[in-house]
Amino acid sequence: MLRFVSLIACIIFFVFFAGAPVAAQSTAASKLKQSVEKQLGAQVDSISKTSYLGLYELYIDGHIYYTDEQMSVFIDGSLIDARNMRNITQARLEKLSAIKFSDLPLDQAIKQVRGNGKRLLATFEDPNCGYCKLLASELRKLDNITLYIFLYPLLREDSDKKSRQIWCASDKAKAWNDWMVNGKEPNNRTNCDTSAIDRNIAFARKLNVNATPTLFFADGSRVPGAVPIDRIEKKMDALLP
Repeated sequence: MLRFVSLIACIIFFVFFAGAPVAAQSTAASKLKQSVEKQLGAQVDSISKTSYLGLYELYIDGHIYYTDEQMSVFIDGSLIDARNMRNITQARLEKLSAIKFSDLPLDQAIKQVRGNGKRLLATFEDPNCGYCKLLASELRKLDNITLYIFLYPLLREDSDKKSRQIWCASDKAKAWNDWMVNGKEPNNRTNCDTSAIDRNIAFARKLNVNATPTLFFADGSRVPGAVPIDRIEKKMDALLP
């Protein structure tokens, strides 16, 4: 009986004190969050301690920053694990900014299907974006894909006009590829119902999409900017059921 009571006491002792560091970390993070928000005048969406140099990760308005517990520095840049050269910041950003693919308003996108269409990809693009034009040419090489292109005029004054001309075309996908791949300017009317583009702009801002192209994969993960086509294909293949 004495041994049984001692065992219970040891378990209680272990559970209580094992949880203490976690609680302490939580308290420190909470205090740091308040201090950072006061210092920067911005809301911290999430905060967590990393396993690197005692740094805390701050997720603010779609960006990741780092600081220590004393707020002696603020770091804006990528954290690279030197052991395997893995970009920790990029991996975390993809996770923190992920959404449900099904939450995308797919009826507001230009849809292209090639082959069996099993691989899914959604992009937010500006018709005057040079990197978007490179992406359009590269994606034409892929088969067995369903691609949703959200027109997101962001860069120039006539980006809005071009987006609405493309949306008003009888064959939206052809009009898009004619311009992005072949350089044939759209010359369609712009007086059709183009409210989908206005909704795209509002939705993109809500998601903090501030670069074109921005890609969303089937698992909801987000990758902004120019992405090598082999990386895109590898990611899509990995997400196949």
